Amino acid sequence: MDHRLSLGGAALALVALPLAYQVYSGHPIAPRTVVAELPAGEEIARQPVSAPSAVPAPVPAKPTPARKQAAEAQDATPPPLSVPAQPAADAAVAAAQPAPPPPAMVMSETASAGETASAPTGAVLAARSRGTIAAAEPSGDRFEKFDESALKSVATDPVSTFSVDVDTASYAYVRASLDDGVLPPPDAVRIEEMINYFPYAYPAPATADVPFRVSLAVFPTPWNAKTELLRIGIKGYVPPAAEKKAQHLVFLVDTSGSMDEPNKLPLLRRAFALLVDSLGPKDTVAIVAYAGSAGVVLEPTRASDKAKVLSALDGLQAGGSTAGAEGIALAYRLAEQSKVEGTVNRVILATDGDFNVGISDPDELKDFIRKRRDDGITLSVLGFGRGNLDDALMQALAQNGNGNASYIDSYAEARKVLVEEAGGTLDMIAKDVKLQLEFNPAAVSEYRLIGYETRALNREDFNNDKVDAGDIGAGHTVTALYEITPKGKGGEQIDPLRYAEAKPAPATEAAPSDEFGFLKLRYKLPGSDQSRLIDTPIPRTIAAGSLDQADDDARFAAAVAAFGQKLKGSSYGDDMSWEAIRDLAMGARGKDEGGYRAEFLRLVPIASDLTSRR
Repeated sequence: MDHRLSLGGAALALVALPLAYQVYSGHPIAPRTVVAELPAGEEIARQPVSAPSAVPAPVPAKPTPARKQAAEAQDATPPPLSVPAQPAADAAVAAAQPAPPPPAMVMSETASAGETASAPTGAVLAARSRGTIAAAEPSGDRFEKFDESALKSVATDPVSTFSVDVDTASYAYVRASLDDGVLPPPDAVRIEEMINYFPYAYPAPATADVPFRVSLAVFPTPWNAKTELLRIGIKGYVPPAAEKKAQHLVFLVDTSGSMDEPNKLPLLRRAFALLVDSLGPKDTVAIVAYAGSAGVVLEPTRASDKAKVLSALDGLQAGGSTAGAEGIALAYRLAEQSKVEGTVNRVILATDGDFNVGISDPDELKDFIRKRRDDGITLSVLGFGRGNLDDALMQALAQNGNGNASYIDSYAEARKVLVEEAGGTLDMIAKDVKLQLEFNPAAVSEYRLIGYETRALNREDFNNDKVDAGDIGAGHTVTALYEITPKGKGGEQIDPLRYAEAKPAPATEAAPSDEFGFLKLRYKLPGSDQSRLIDTPIPRTIAAGSLDQADDDARFAAAVAAFGQKLKGSSYGDDMSWEAIRDLAMGARGKDEGGYRAEFLRLVPIASDLTSRR
């Protein structure tokens, strides 16, 4: 019998195999991105083509983070795509090519003796060595554009004011981008969110009457020998288990067609299941879905009835366009129905970026959420997936709703945000938290705030209780870094004014020479419209003589700041090498509960490799 395949049969096979994969896997065929291989040293370009392709390009597998939840995170990773059969001629050529090396397993430098960890690049490194991964921005995701905080002269601009920020979405998005082998857009790199992603061992206040405790540190800047870093750390009150408030939650879930990807709705269901499993008998859960039409999936139900709640979550299916109809109104209606004064009453919006929840105008949507916030119902936003994310609106809605904005890229991240940090994510202990720092011109010549560009406030906003600001949850830590130029150290970059007033202002004359500056923190307790004030001088005696004398938390925060600056192409600190950043972080790893600092160390060489192609 003749086993040769006719030309017509070969053509039919080329069409049938991708269709068979679609039926088998349950995933529709979508346009693929083929990465063209170019000679070494040339820029690599991505060009979308329609599938199937005559010469399909392998899809690089996303490496799994080396954490304690690595096995669980792998469950949420999309399965590798099958490669359609090649024509005989192409197959012969392919057979002559050397097989790509398998994903590498290496001994992690940060692992204990006897432990192994997946190489941070694994199959990705092999793909890069063949020139198949491009350092390109993902298309479709939208971020608020901002200019980097500028260096300021204390003589002309001695006061810095900003709203605190405890969101962490930027770091998770940056991590997902690097793991996919692409550089994040510069506006996606918000350095304060990257710093605040990590837990720090700041001392906590003893009571909720004053819900914060401030920790200060000054130490040499690792990327500039003529400047120093001022670290301001804030720790929120941690209530004992007996004081835990009941939580009445409404999940507002995007079930549009774009959510039909493994790292979107399936991961979303698992994330919410984690949260439900952590709730107590006094807590309630309701679910509203929005897509082609909005609907109540679950009326307010006791979290103790886990089978009913989890069954409702499992029934969520993606499909249809994103036309939310009354989605947002339904969610808040259910939240109002289950609201109890003195408890947590919150809507949690989960989406891949389609915010058509019933109010199409962004300003109108923000106003709606702000009014509901004033009624005692807050809002948090969880972002999933890439390619359709409206991060700017996600941040704005969370801020107007007195809530958090988080990006969930894995099962491990869902556990961190919704279980390990549930108190900080859901239980607000203070709102409208503002920070103002006046620098002493006798001690500091220049300064710049690292990050917080989208949280900047006017000086007069600090004492205006009508101006909205950030919120802090139970047990949350907030970190801010200033790079300061001490007086007389010769590191000034701004020339003095020729026609400056010869006599300083009275307030400047009164400033003690033994202080770097004076810190003020203003906040409101939940349910109150009257702000309170905490203030403290920053004594020069706290300055460490060398970087090694700074504590682990201070040095690690500095390493993350340097990482963010270099990743976004900052005008400051960009000359610090990736190796120096990694060494600094390695030496400041400390106890590293949860393995988050070890994961950061995994990302540094990936970022180094990708930025070298920029």
